[in-house]
Amino acid sequence: MSVILSGLAPIFILIVLGYGLRHFRVVDDALWAPADRLNYVALFPALIIVTMARTDYEAVDVVPMAAAIVLSVGLVGAAVLASRRLAAVDGPELTSVFQGAVRFNSFVGLAIANALFGKPGLAMAALVIAVLIPVVNGPSIVLLARYGENRRAGPGALIGALVRNPILIACAIGLSISATGLQFPTIVGQVLGTIAAASLPIGLLSVGGGLDFVAVRTGGRAVILASVAKLAVLPAVTYLACELLGVGGVTQAIAVMFNALPASISSYALARQMGGDHRLMAAILTVQTLLAAVTLPVVLLLVK
Repeated sequence: MSVILSGLAPIFILIVLGYGLRHFRVVDDALWAPADRLNYVALFPALIIVTMARTDYEAVDVVPMAAAIVLSVGLVGAAVLASRRLAAVDGPELTSVFQGAVRFNSFVGLAIANALFGKPGLAMAALVIAVLIPVVNGPSIVLLARYGENRRAGPGALIGALVRNPILIACAIGLSISATGLQFPTIVGQVLGTIAAASLPIGLLSVGGGLDFVAVRTGGRAVILASVAKLAVLPAVTYLACELLGVGGVTQAIAVMFNALPASISSYALARQMGGDHRLMAAILTVQTLLAAVTLPVVLLLVK
């Protein structure tokens, strides 16, 4: 337990620091959105490329791991949609609850994988991200197109959003380099490594900067539903799916850990752009991030 806590402590300290920097106006509010954008389109993709390109995945049985992830996310996502009447949420609120129940904060996940499992964990985490991104983003966008206030996005917009996703592009590049055995030229490798090193600290600071305690007061049972589904039910279902499909070791630990992460900060931006309930999304993100400081160590201890 002490190993897990010592690994997680620097991550949540950075999140708290990010909140302090924004709350006390040490950093201008205008900086956060461009910093998030820079990380999303450049720094984080560089980290994915470098990590995946330098990893040999032949020893990893990818199909059972991917099947466990898809099965667990599908079951929990369907359960959330089925509980709409019980939760008494409208269409835009439903889209935020769904995002909160299935999406994940990849910055926190990569930081934990690196802290607890080193390079093997980081490489496996990159592979899990490659599987999870289309699995959680696709249904989220479809729901927003169907139930969001805008309701203008069609199949073409969905396909375009997935094809242009910089993380998916980075995963494809990294896997291609790994599969072909190519090597980065020395200068290119050094530049990518330097860029990649900036991704996790900036991402964690942004997570803290995005916390919104005012929105929590109006969240109600929708926040509870999304948080229980994401931090308790989804990791439990993922663990059972891994056991059923014979996924064990570090692969199982990383898969369960990623499905126990708080939702992604980008969920807020997506909700705002496509007509979801972005205030509810902010409340869900805040509550989940705080609760994860308690639930993640427990999940990791049980799985490890």
